[in-house]
Amino acid sequence: MGLYDCAPPGSAEYENPILRMDLSDPDVIRVGEDYYLVASSFTYLPGVPLLHSRDLLHWRQIAWCVPSLPFARYALPAHGAGTWAPAIRYHDGRFYVFVPLPDEGIFVTTADDPAGPWGPLRCLWAGKGWIDPCPFWDEDGSAYLVHAFARSRCGIQHRLDLCRMAPDASRLLDGGTAVYCYPEKHPTLEGPKLYKRAGWYYIFAPAGGVGTGWQTVLRARSLWGPYEDRVVLRQGGTAVNGPHQGAWVDTPDGRDWFFHFQDRGIYGRVLHLQPMAWQDGWPVMGQGPVGAGEPVARWPVPLPLQGADFAPEEDDFPGPGLDFPWQWQGNPQAAWYQVARGLRLDILPCPRGESLLWYLPNVLSQMGRDWCYTMEVPVTLAAEGPGDEAGIALLGHQYSALSLHRGAAGYELRLYRGTVTERTPEGRAEETLTFSAPWPRDTATLRLHMAEGGVTYGYLDADGAERPLPGTFPAAPSAWSAARPALFARNLYNNPGGHVLFHRVTFTK
Repeated sequence: MGLYDCAPPGSAEYENPILRMDLSDPDVIRVGEDYYLVASSFTYLPGVPLLHSRDLLHWRQIAWCVPSLPFARYALPAHGAGTWAPAIRYHDGRFYVFVPLPDEGIFVTTADDPAGPWGPLRCLWAGKGWIDPCPFWDEDGSAYLVHAFARSRCGIQHRLDLCRMAPDASRLLDGGTAVYCYPEKHPTLEGPKLYKRAGWYYIFAPAGGVGTGWQTVLRARSLWGPYEDRVVLRQGGTAVNGPHQGAWVDTPDGRDWFFHFQDRGIYGRVLHLQPMAWQDGWPVMGQGPVGAGEPVARWPVPLPLQGADFAPEEDDFPGPGLDFPWQWQGNPQAAWYQVARGLRLDILPCPRGESLLWYLPNVLSQMGRDWCYTMEVPVTLAAEGPGDEAGIALLGHQYSALSLHRGAAGYELRLYRGTVTERTPEGRAEETLTFSAPWPRDTATLRLHMAEGGVTYGYLDADGAERPLPGTFPAAPSAWSAARPALFARNLYNNPGGHVLFHRVTFTK
């Protein structure tokens, strides 16, 4: 599993979190003996990663469900907007992924094969504030959609609504009816997942907020309620804050499991797997008190281990396209890059007028690989004039970057520190040059070290030894996202320039 494996070959137990990667708002289904997972992507595109597993522990990405977003605003970064908590279902031989955009509405995409191609987004409801949709097909063939609300967009944060939906998921048939709203018991109720078991309808939903909330389950004999509720998973005496939004799946032999995320700040929303059982018609999760379990740290593996790499530890960009899990900060454009025995990024002006990393749509990033890692990148800069530069960065509300820069007197190595001063989707940022030194050539091997104490940078000299650069930079999460390692090319004066070749990217522990 990249740098971290929660259950190496031969293990009898797995360790939580099973993925130390930023898989926010996961939803999971089983189809036969295969498991499929989707997660949020926000401003990073292509979006909504789809992962596959055969053992519930080792996952490999096989698709992006949303290649781009059909709105002009996503030509530029819209931090914290974009694709929020999706839901995946398999119905009548087709895969459905329901995608909320909190500022634009509820959308759905479909595919015959989970590896794609996925169809264009189809709008089910246009408007602001609906989030976290989950479809449900009942035994009589009727279809429904349950969803939550985003307080930041509409002022509601504790209500779940249910809509009738066309059985082919082509449209909603009404504007919805509130089925649960008890803010004094469950504030910030969100992320609903709707299931049916033994004649009961169940809505699994986290409450109380991402950082310190709990898992709630609602149940009723009628789809429309009234629903009774029970807290089924909470932090208790563990170190697992939240625990937040997730999904119930079973194995072919009839055992039950629950996926959820934990917000780990700069590391993002990491994925946990809890054992689950049923008692008196209620799910029992984790271990400890019946009815309000606590997350497990270790547990026997659920299935024979299969193993798979979420992402390779080295990417030498063999082409013809970008491998998983690279994403841009805006809708991808073919003119930005070329891939063939290396990644070429052209140096282009920022449409916003200032060439800050927070504003550039053509910054390429991905999720971090573990709590600590080193990212190494050999770079060749084909500069056309002063101000051209390219390098590596760790992005977030506090960010930093190391570049190979073309100055008036020749090449330099430069260190920058950035701060996001306005945390709206478009936002504002400031960058400061903290270090520069002459460099004798147009090629350098740059290193980024992610550690618990912050981020440090260095470079390899001619004999292959690392030379550390001064300073430790703070790492910080972005809007709903982890701190992300990134590649960039820009001109400081926002002029069109030359290009850069990233020969490969390597992640090591």
